[in-house]
Amino acid sequence: MAGNSFGQLFRITTFGESHGVAIGVIIDGCPAQLDIDMDFIQSELDKRKPGQSKITTQRKESDTVQILSGIFEGKSTGTPIALLIPNEDQRSKDYGHNVDVYRPSHADYVYDAKYGIRDHRGGGRSSARETAARVAAGAIAKLFLKQQGIEIFAHVTSVGTIEAPNLESNDLSALLNIREENIVRCADPATAHEMIEFIDSVRKDGDTVGGKISCVIKGCPAGLGEPVFDKLHADLGKAMLSINAVHGFEYGSGFAGSELRGSQHNDIPQPKAADSKVFKTTTNFAGGILGGISNGMDITFKVAFKPVATIMHNQQTINAAGEASEIKGKGRHDPCVVPRAVVIVEAMAALVLADQFLRNKVSTV
Repeated sequence: MAGNSFGQLFRITTFGESHGVAIGVIIDGCPAQLDIDMDFIQSELDKRKPGQSKITTQRKESDTVQILSGIFEGKSTGTPIALLIPNEDQRSKDYGHNVDVYRPSHADYVYDAKYGIRDHRGGGRSSARETAARVAAGAIAKLFLKQQGIEIFAHVTSVGTIEAPNLESNDLSALLNIREENIVRCADPATAHEMIEFIDSVRKDGDTVGGKISCVIKGCPAGLGEPVFDKLHADLGKAMLSINAVHGFEYGSGFAGSELRGSQHNDIPQPKAADSKVFKTTTNFAGGILGGISNGMDITFKVAFKPVATIMHNQQTINAAGEASEIKGKGRHDPCVVPRAVVIVEAMAALVLADQFLRNKVSTV
């Protein structure tokens, strides 16, 4: 189905369910001769995998990726790349209570309405387990973008009402080191500690909480993005909103920009230096995108995640017959999804940029 594929030239198709044998992805359109660093791909999956800390789901999955095709002697061959990630720690019995009962704020009812059949074990295809396949594909997209001098960095900037300060740094490697030193993946250590304590208290209450992730893309050349329907920020928005639990996306000044006047919001171009390939602006309210096309400035955006829908409290709901029922969350679930979602946001951004980079190659003669 078309709904399982993303991208045009650098195109991925994911497959598999939360409690099936495996999940995986097929990448079509990856250029040949790209060095494929398997250790890097695995390290990206390790950032998303469950069971990595006290504030994530305790499902134990190694998420060990297997290459089935498209790579020979460490390089891409230009043919479809197939990646497989076996499921190792399914507990399908944890979902026996909701065979005929719809969990509040889950996709149970709408899958029944659309298909007339659903996999009740962890949501099947609607589970965030599917995003591991995206991370694997996104890692290869990152390797491609790195060759072009493009870097992507995301981190948690809010949990509930706890907000991290804005970080201004051109040294993404330093921010990455700070981010990976704490389990919530916030690049501000003081705020990270506060977030961790709060998430743990929410977990002990049997509840969940949402948060936001901020992302910056550096080194992106001017010219990426299409002028009308496939604007760069539109593709980024679609990519982010396709991630489970995402309820909001903004780029540049976002919603706050609607409160400004044009005289405050306009990004004024600076005279171009003789040795520079791109122009700079005094501010970056545009978020690095003008008219749907990258302008060479940093691309910035934020993604908002709702609280995880499964909570460990009794809730009123209905069953498949439309009758009143009651349900209590069981199984292993994240009290807050954002620590594991950071690498998913980066992966989806990388897939958009890789696709738009290749598409831009045919924009001029």
